[in-house]
Amino acid sequence: MTGRPGASDRLQRLLALVPYVISRQAVGLAETAAAFGVSETELVDDLNLLWCVELRSPDPYCPIDLSYEGGEITVSQAESIGRPLRLGTDEASALLVALRMLAELPGPQDRSALRTTIAKLEAAAGDAGMASAQVAVHQDGRAPADVQAQVADALRRRRRLHLSYYVPGRDEATERDVDPMRLVVVEGRAYLEAWCRRAEAVRLFRLDRVLALTLLDVAAQVPDEAEHVDVDSGLFQPSAGDVRVDLELAEAGRWVAEYYPCERVSELADGRLRVTLRTPDTRWVRRLALRLGEDGKVIAPPELAEQVRAAAAAALALYS
Repeated sequence: MTGRPGASDRLQRLLALVPYVISRQAVGLAETAAAFGVSETELVDDLNLLWCVELRSPDPYCPIDLSYEGGEITVSQAESIGRPLRLGTDEASALLVALRMLAELPGPQDRSALRTTIAKLEAAAGDAGMASAQVAVHQDGRAPADVQAQVADALRRRRRLHLSYYVPGRDEATERDVDPMRLVVVEGRAYLEAWCRRAEAVRLFRLDRVLALTLLDVAAQVPDEAEHVDVDSGLFQPSAGDVRVDLELAEAGRWVAEYYPCERVSELADGRLRVTLRTPDTRWVRRLALRLGEDGKVIAPPELAEQVRAAAAAALALYS
């Protein structure tokens, strides 16, 4: 259950509501409520509040004149707040960077409208547009072009996909059928969000971990109860029961910090890294440490470090 929005959220909506209506001269209650993501009852409450607002322009203490009779909203005598809100420098820069990242999403779609929007926003943003133009948008772990194209084709045609997918937490390749929902970019990496028919749940699949995929001649059927994953706070959401693992990586082992979700990454001398990650199962960490050899070692927990040393000693003993 979500709570009612705070006063600051409502104020932002009210400031945007007046120019929205004025620019259209008259607009329906239902259409406006949908545009602002509120119910018609909440919208009427906002309009009743606006009725109480008095402005100092054009005349001292001039009340806003509005009407929503017959389900149609009209606003007048609100010229002083009738102009749309302007983006700040940081807001404009962030929006431009996000648009450029959106333009980099895989797929055959025509990007002309997006490029036009970026150009217009850059021109209107002035210094903010010039500053953001110096930012290079780069997606780490970019998937092969054929994977990107097939995923985009499946989304466009609403078709099911069969994936061969590498799961680093278990260090294994898995086979599964998925019904695509959308493509998202999180922390510079592209993911397919899909209904996984193996897990019977919504899952995110990192495109550069897709080993192979096949477009099936079956329509995608995403259940009504499927909800999009909240990626606003990042993908790494450890549980209380996860084990905290600290690894120290040599320069040749730095790839671990890019390939696995880390809670913390710290630079050390000589190009080394110290990373912290959390996992419900440390078996794959033992395999990773053995694979790294001298390029990485487990610092904590001490019992895991001892298990890695014992496994390494047992492997070396086989050679003698």
